[in-house]
Formats: sequence, C-alpha cells, structure tokens
Amino acid sequence: MIQHLNHLNFKDFGLVESERNVAVEESTAEEWKTLTLNWNQYTVYQAVEETRIINNSGMAVLSVSLDGIEYRSFYLDKRVHLNANVFFYLSPFYKEQATVKLLSQEEPELICVQTEPATSLVQSSMHVTEIYTLFYHEKERGFFFAGESHPVLELTYVDQGTVHSVADGQELILEQGDMVFYGANQWHMQYADIDMAPRYVTLSFEIEGGDLDALLNRKIRPPQAAITLVQQILREQERMEPYAMDMIASMLTQLLLILLRHQAPTGKLMASNSMNSENAIIRRAQQYICDHIREKLTVPVVARMVDVSPSYMTALFHKNLQISPGEYIRRIKIQESKQMIREGNLNFTEIAAELHYSTVHHFSRQFKDKFGITPTEYAKSVR
Repeated sequence: MIQHLNHLNFKDFGLVESERNVAVEESTAEEWKTLTLNWNQYTVYQAVEETRIINNSGMAVLSVSLDGIEYRSFYLDKRVHLNANVFFYLSPFYKEQATVKLLSQEEPELICVQTEPATSLVQSSMHVTEIYTLFYHEKERGFFFAGESHPVLELTYVDQGTVHSVADGQELILEQGDMVFYGANQWHMQYADIDMAPRYVTLSFEIEGGDLDALLNRKIRPPQAAITLVQQILREQERMEPYAMDMIASMLTQLLLILLRHQAPTGKLMASNSMNSENAIIRRAQQYICDHIREKLTVPVVARMVDVSPSYMTALFHKNLQISPGEYIRRIKIQESKQMIREGNLNFTEIAAELHYSTVHHFSRQFKDKFGITPTEYAKSVR
C-alpha cells in the first residue's frame, strides 16, 4: 500500500524537505538526472551517497528499502533526501507515465531492471476466494459423525459444549471457544460424549496465497477478536443483506490473518495483560451463562459471579462482542430452547417456564423473531 510521505514515517530512509521551502534550486539544470517512469518496467538502485529526488511531471511513487528485500512505497509529492546505501526504485502512481529528477554527487548504483509492474504497490498475501458451506450445528446428545475428507479447507469453532475432533489419528478435545482447522483432503471425524449436546460452527473454504500449515489439526484458543468475527459472520448469514457473502469472505480472511499473526513468533507479547484479563472475564461470563442458562439470569447476577460490576461487564461485551450481556443471555436462552424442543420432554409452556420467559407467548414471539418459524413449526421439522 502506498503511504503518505512525511518526516515521521520516512525517517529511517532519509529526510523530507519542508513544504514551505519553495526556493529555486541552486544547482544547474544539467546536474539533475531526469528519469522517465513506465508502468511495466522499473529500475532498482542503491544510493551511493545522499540522493535528492523530486517529482517532475505526472504522479510518481518512491519505494525504499534498507535491505533490498522489504520495500515501503510513498507517494512522491515532496522533495526527499535519501540516505546513502538505501535501495530504491520509482514507478508511476498508476498506468500513466511520469518523470522524476535525481541529484547526487555520485550516481546511484544500478542493481537490476524489472520488466513487470511494481508489485509493491499492492500488497495482499492472502484472501478467501470461495466459501462452500457455513453451518451452525445443534447436535443431539452423544452425536457421532463417522468422518469425511474433501478437497477444501474446513474450520470448526465450538460455540457451546465439548466436541471430540479426530484427524490423521490424532484426537483433540475442543471446548467452548476452541477452534480447529482441517487441511484439504484431510480425513476427519467428530463426536460428543453421551451426555453432551454441543453447538458448533463449520465453514469450508478456499484461499489464494498464504499458508495455513501453522493452524492445521491443532487445538486453537483464538483471541477475542477472532471469536467476534465468527459471531459477525453468523449474523451476516442470518440477515443475508446485500453483499453478505462478500462481507463473510472478507471477515473470514481477517480472521485467518489474526490467527496467523497470533501464532507467529514476534519477540513481543501477543496481547497486553489488560487484554488477557478482559478476554478471561468475557469467557468466564459466557461459560457461566451457558452452564446456568435454565436458571433466572440477569446481568447483575452474572457480573457478580465473575467479580466485576454490571457496567464494566456491559462495556466489555459491547467492546468485544458488539452486543450487550443481556442480549447474549437472550441468544443463548433461545438456542437452548431448540435443544429442549428436540429432546421432546417438555411442552412449550414448560419450556418457557424452565427458561424463565414471562409467558409462553413471549417465548414463541422471540423464537420466531430469531429463527423465522414458530416453535410448533420447528418441532414438526425435527420429529
């Protein structure tokens, strides 16, 4: 991506002249070397000594590097003084021609000529190209999936409960908030303990560029930012507003990049202590809500159980999940009602009472608002 040229972000490579300095150059015109820039060809140089560069005509981009490998690109709208030994090349801003002028006592060393567009102007190493399936599974207790393999990548995220994941002879126990990725053509199976009815997301997709090997077939505890993206993806699927699939593909790409960055060793802490503390509070609150969903839950009750104030917990939920804790409780409660309907042990009035809805009509209205069908219609579909 092309960056704005200023003193701060260019300081490692040289100086940027003040825009107030509009005096005519003292050097004669003959001392300046004029370069004509073409879109499909650019020349890489290394400055032997301080080199001055100014734009002459058209719009130009200056790309600079300290090692000749990693380049940063700047829109050349000011005069610059490149330090000695800096690698650089110049290219048009777009497909039009441009010219620039260089001035130095000793000409820069020519390193190579590239006969292709300056790829550093667009830096996208990975993106999701196809999404094949996106399912929210609400499994019966003790479900067993015999296994499959397919030529695309797959993500599984456990929203509630526990899921056993088996791939290539390795078994992982995925708990609420855990994630696993399966590689293309990797056989995998999933099952739950006899007393467990988990809810989880599966998403199959393809990417262009990038390498997900660091994520495959391992139990991942994603940062809260990645969990938030999973929830946003599900909301996009529910609403299916214009460009929903584009939004989902974009958010999945961002989720993958967050996970890859989270796994990469950087020599720095991946999150501050305060961020880790926030994530821990949210996860404890989510776990308590799921474990006690058939009890009468309020925001003050949950906040007290995780040792924070209701206002602070509300702020954390809004910051990290983009919903209030009250809305989160309502979502988990209505999801639990589907499990209770599938079990078939209680009628709708009893389910409403068990989940502490004020009336069965209130329960039915919220169910239809959430799923688009009535509890009666859902019960018929699963029996």
